[in-house]
Amino acid sequence: MTAPGKAAELLWRAQTYVAAAQIHLRDNVLLRRPLGPGDVKARPAGHWGTVPGTAWALAHIALRSGTGGTELVPLLGAGHAGVAQIAAGWLTGHLVTARPQFPRDERGLVNLCRSFPEVACLGSEVTPALPAGDFLGGRLGGCLPFAQGAALAAGPDRVIVPVLGDGECETPTTAAAWLAAHALPGTPVLPIVHLNGFRMGAPSLLASLDARALTAYAAGLGWHARAVTVPDDGHEAFHAELAQAVADTLAGRRTVLFMRCVKGWSGPTTVNGQQVIGTARAHKTPLTKAATDSAQLRALEAWLSSYRPEELFTDGGHPGPGLAAALSVAAWPRLKAPHPAPAPRATVQQQPVSFADAVATVIRAHARSGDFRVFSPDELASNRLAELAGQPWTTEVLAEEVLGEQLAGFNAAGGRGVFISYEAFAPLLVTGLVSLLKQQRMPGAAPRPSFNLLLTSYGWHNTYTHGDPSLTTTLLALEDPAIRVLTPADPARLAAVLDDAFTSTGQLNVIIAGKHPLPSVPADTLREELDRGAALWPHLSDAQPPALTVVVCGDLPAAVTAEALPRIRAELGVAVRVVSVLDLTALGDPAVWPAGVRPAELDALLGEDAALLIVTLGHPAAIWSLLKARHARPVEVIGWRETEGPRIQQDIAAAAGLTAEGLLAAAGRLLKARTRCDTW
Repeated sequence: MTAPGKAAELLWRAQTYVAAAQIHLRDNVLLRRPLGPGDVKARPAGHWGTVPGTAWALAHIALRSGTGGTELVPLLGAGHAGVAQIAAGWLTGHLVTARPQFPRDERGLVNLCRSFPEVACLGSEVTPALPAGDFLGGRLGGCLPFAQGAALAAGPDRVIVPVLGDGECETPTTAAAWLAAHALPGTPVLPIVHLNGFRMGAPSLLASLDARALTAYAAGLGWHARAVTVPDDGHEAFHAELAQAVADTLAGRRTVLFMRCVKGWSGPTTVNGQQVIGTARAHKTPLTKAATDSAQLRALEAWLSSYRPEELFTDGGHPGPGLAAALSVAAWPRLKAPHPAPAPRATVQQQPVSFADAVATVIRAHARSGDFRVFSPDELASNRLAELAGQPWTTEVLAEEVLGEQLAGFNAAGGRGVFISYEAFAPLLVTGLVSLLKQQRMPGAAPRPSFNLLLTSYGWHNTYTHGDPSLTTTLLALEDPAIRVLTPADPARLAAVLDDAFTSTGQLNVIIAGKHPLPSVPADTLREELDRGAALWPHLSDAQPPALTVVVCGDLPAAVTAEALPRIRAELGVAVRVVSVLDLTALGDPAVWPAGVRPAELDALLGEDAALLIVTLGHPAAIWSLLKARHARPVEVIGWRETEGPRIQQDIAAAAGLTAEGLLAAAGRLLKARTRCDTW
């Protein structure tokens, strides 16, 4: 066996052994004596079936990265592969850097085995605290497009290597990403597809294809396929195929490496007379009763002994000479952190007069920096942004989930950008965005440029099928302080919030703005709205204390409120105040939301005892989730309401009360309720 083959074999055995040990053992972790019942966990937990193939791929990626002159950045698509990732992290020392209680010795391995699956708050699945964890595997199917986005920011001699499960390839996001690669020519992505034959509970579809069909499938999508069967073909053959696949990728040829193996190989063949290897029974640990069943205990001992730990580790549990040498030449690069210098702000020479003017001006200014990109599902022209289409920094693919992952990957590699879509289609992004927020909260997550989402064409200005503000409702329910929902009232405010979002870090900025012409608003309160999230609008407000405060959240609510105010004043005879909310989270509890206005300030802003009429573009439920118990006054929220079927736009707005007549009626109800409250 050649030097790379020998090193890979040692790395694979060590990773696989440590993975199996951390699932099953609590003591005697180096097998210095026969296993006893007290050495074994009473209830082992973990995912075994993916470990052998994942460890094989990681070993070769690290060796090629360390010796081949090209950085290979691995990403694990399956969260269940975290067992192998943690094992590799302990062996390389990355784990002890994140958690000092896990040094690379026997004590550290004992601590790891006893801590698993909790692992000192790192968890048992893929973690951003360790190499190969820049993508969080909880969102199954997103790793390939995430890798494509990361590759857009990759430097020379760097290849992003997503390791995908064959079950993962059945997801629509992965399936669409193979084709979406055509929109990103030259991006250095080398997927390794782990064909172990099974998803979690049943045979996978992709692995059922024979070699000819598999090659044809890849070729039909525009990818050149290379294939290896492991361990049958051996480490040398796999390493040679990987090296050639890297060379092809760097030469601009889209290449995928299919790694075919048997699920759970190297583990127990049968348990209690049932076949395990090559079946769904290998997905989790097949030996669940080794602490009480002597046959399973002996099977576990034989299994662990097969990796020959005495050759891998010294008596003290440190890597032995051969393993240490292999670890010394392996490299585990990660996606680079964002550049520390603040991103440049755009210089808008004149007041933007339209949605298109505001968006295009700010985006073009940021695109000049060279680290900014636009992602959109074939709607730029429809959104009156045709001048952005076809730019070298613009990607249009008709698959929201793919684009969302590409932007997330681009952010993870230090790039800044924006996703522009219709509000109606944004709920497709929920799973990916929730997982992205989870990753940002996890220990070891690196800071990234903010994920920015510009949503247009809300239901009031579209057809019945294109009205769905569910994304913001869902996100606000998470109460994650990284979330901002921004509702600019005119193009000047839109330009300002875009510029602020594009220069921010670590946030999820959802910006909701209409593409249709609406009246502009005086800019004298713009700075306060940006800094505070909300501001009183003097041009629409009476000087005396208000009986009614209208809170406008967005451009259309501002326009309808301005239209309704003369009638409210004339017919109801009360003083009215208008407050603009630029960031919806300003209405929320400041203990949760960084922009939340403190109670005393909120009362001063809204009026001490004024009734509140809140006019929003989204679901009223989103506003109520923010307000909760923050008010002791009559409140009514006008927002999106589903109708029974298709209606003209005016009827859709009328059904929800988003008209001058609707606001007048709501104001009347609120003032009656306020009067009743005063008499109690």
